[in-house]
Amino acid sequence: MALAACLMALLACNGGNKKALLPNVSGKAGEVLVAIEREQWEGNLGVAIREALASDTPYLAQREPLFALSNVPPGSFSNMFKMHRNLLLVNINPQNASNGVSYKNNVWAQPQAVVQVNAADQEQALELFQEAAPVIAEFFEQSERDRNIANAKLYEERALRDPVLKVTGGIMHFPSGYRCRKFTDDFVWIADEKQYVQQYVMAYRYPAGRQDVFTQENIIGQRNRVMQANVPGMFEGSYMTTSTAQEPTLRSLRYHGRDFMETRGFWEVHGDFMGGPFVSHSFYSKDGKDIIVLEAFVFAPRYDKRQYLRQVESLLYSFEWEDESK
Repeated sequence: MALAACLMALLACNGGNKKALLPNVSGKAGEVLVAIEREQWEGNLGVAIREALASDTPYLAQREPLFALSNVPPGSFSNMFKMHRNLLLVNINPQNASNGVSYKNNVWAQPQAVVQVNAADQEQALELFQEAAPVIAEFFEQSERDRNIANAKLYEERALRDPVLKVTGGIMHFPSGYRCRKFTDDFVWIADEKQYVQQYVMAYRYPAGRQDVFTQENIIGQRNRVMQANVPGMFEGSYMTTSTAQEPTLRSLRYHGRDFMETRGFWEVHGDFMGGPFVSHSFYSKDGKDIIVLEAFVFAPRYDKRQYLRQVESLLYSFEWEDESK
């Protein structure tokens, strides 16, 4: 909770009216440019940066880093590099007026995320970075999500608001290309299905009932029940379920004043050989009587999946209660 609350406060800072005057960012989605001296990049500090930002993305079939990192020496950090979407600036100088980690948006371009580490020496820089590493990684992650959400709102399929509203009491923002595959009183399935890449979002609800609603046993048990009833496979008797090959993980988060339980794991099709990663958000309905679940998953057997999952996961973060969306 503390990490998420800290991050949301950081993301609230922005360039105000300055944003309208800034050029668009450069670089590909999921890239972070690190401005750091070569000696530091190849030493312990560089190792710590790569461990925090380029470790394997969890719950993907293939190994894919959280972010694609590249580095440039501060002396070569020209205007061209300042336009990059995600920047990590390492400033080691005993003459620094103050030392610490700062987080900014839209410094030289927009929508841009900039983290700066100021330290008197390499030892202090390493200590500062390691302490802040989870917040730094989440800052860049949420910045990527925010760009996806902004794009979804710009090219929104507004007709998809209504089925989500009827199931959840809130809306989500889906970009063009998504369509409704299935809609009932307590379940909606929305998909963007291309030839080799399918991205999906499902929203469903069930009675809150007992007190331990956010345990792994209950969340996965309810998920499997809903998937079996609503998501059939290609063959008779086949259906989506949760893979037991790797145990799902849960963590409690808070975003825009809403508490939810995030679940990550693998889905598979019982009776078939299909599968992939999923992430879900579980939280109470406005009246507290139901549990609302928003879930994102992908099927892209020919391709790396990190970016596809990040795109569709971002849509979960676009959720707004009806009275907040007006």
